Amino acid sequence: MRRKGLAIMAVQTVQSGTDATGNGTEAVGSGTEAAGSTGSAGNATIDLGPATALSCRECGERFGLGPIFACVSCFGPLEVAYDLPGGDPEELKKRIAEGPDNIWRYAPLLPVPADVAAKPSLNPGFTKLVKADNLARELGITGSLHIKDDSGNPTHSFKDRVVAIAVEAARAFGFTTLSCSSTGNLAGAVGAAAARAGFRSCVFIPHDLEQGKVVMAAVYGGDLVGIEGTYDDVNRFCSELIGDPLGEGWGFVNVNLRPYYGEGSKTLAYEICEQLGWRLPDQIVIPIASGSQLTKIDKGLRELIKLGLVEDRPYKIFGAQAQGCSPVSTAFKAGHDVVRPQKPDTIAKSLAIGNPADGPYVLDIARRTGGAVEDVDDEQVVDAIKLLARTEGIFAETAGGVTVGVTKKLIETGLLDPSLTTVVLNTGDGLKTLDAVAPTTGPSATIRPSLDAFRAAGLAGAGGEGAAAG
Repeated sequence: MRRKGLAIMAVQTVQSGTDATGNGTEAVGSGTEAAGSTGSAGNATIDLGPATALSCRECGERFGLGPIFACVSCFGPLEVAYDLPGGDPEELKKRIAEGPDNIWRYAPLLPVPADVAAKPSLNPGFTKLVKADNLARELGITGSLHIKDDSGNPTHSFKDRVVAIAVEAARAFGFTTLSCSSTGNLAGAVGAAAARAGFRSCVFIPHDLEQGKVVMAAVYGGDLVGIEGTYDDVNRFCSELIGDPLGEGWGFVNVNLRPYYGEGSKTLAYEICEQLGWRLPDQIVIPIASGSQLTKIDKGLRELIKLGLVEDRPYKIFGAQAQGCSPVSTAFKAGHDVVRPQKPDTIAKSLAIGNPADGPYVLDIARRTGGAVEDVDDEQVVDAIKLLARTEGIFAETAGGVTVGVTKKLIETGLLDPSLTTVVLNTGDGLKTLDAVAPTTGPSATIRPSLDAFRAAGLAGAGGEGAAAG
């Protein structure tokens, strides 16, 4: 099976999971049995709203709700299965509209309890969908172009969404420590969410991250541990810790809580469609790190269609990578189903995952929807960051530079239709990745404090001279 390697490190988790008290549990059984005593499908002691079970994305086998993420039969990754609300779509839209201005307005569609909005949380989501007319003109887009700007979240990245969902799972399973392996943004999101929700946090990052992300991850008072190596080395270490007594009582949001964590990205799809007037975008450009965000946005779009909240019509999904870490793009262009790992070498460190867990599923979605996966080099990333800032006043981190740069490239190569409604994701704030643009960005001039010096610098321009003359 081509995806067997995706979840092989979950064997330890499955064999020695954690129950609601933090103690080791027995191995997971087959069928609908749960991971030890972490509950089972329909178990009333675990309230995760409409979530009913975990389902293998490969073989379809089901397991009870618990802190596991791999199928014991085929090692395929698990995802949340639901009993979603039925009835009149207009009534559901009304219910959503009456909810809070954050992701909890979609609680009926998420693995969270009905009273989630009343619990201590950073309450992320419902970020701006910016109609980017200036950028559209620069790129030659004649249709409608929108930037989904997730830098407006509490810790200034989309990771607040996924962590918020993982926190609810951690509460349900009785964990006391929140943890993660991270390229930076997730570490900060976990630290902040843990502080707000009353958890201890201990997060792990590569030792050479951007200083802004390091400081932001550390400031919330939890433990921050730098690991000598790449993100993939950090992730392997975390999988070992989960299988060790040292990790008892720990909820790793992107490992043993990954099925729930991933569902947070669906809220991007929900918001985009609601903000477009309950319409699907024709095209959407999404950055690829592990690939989970892209696959869950697609899942969210399909759920909205199934519920009758949007019209069922075609849409295309495009994945965006940095050339220095582009295993999915490379596989897509070569027509391969297998994603070969790469050693990252790019300024887009938030996307620098050389062995992306959801890579094969990204390939499936891009091909199924008629989209593509493309990449841009570091120089193009920087140019795109500056282009977005100059045209729309949005300072994106390097991942946003990747999506904007790839959008430009897709238009130039004819893969993206400039006449259609297009949404491009910016998943983080440029203040976190200042090093990427600092070498080529600074003062236009440094002058003495006098009008003569200003004139001599040639910066006054015709408008300035006219105003002075008037």
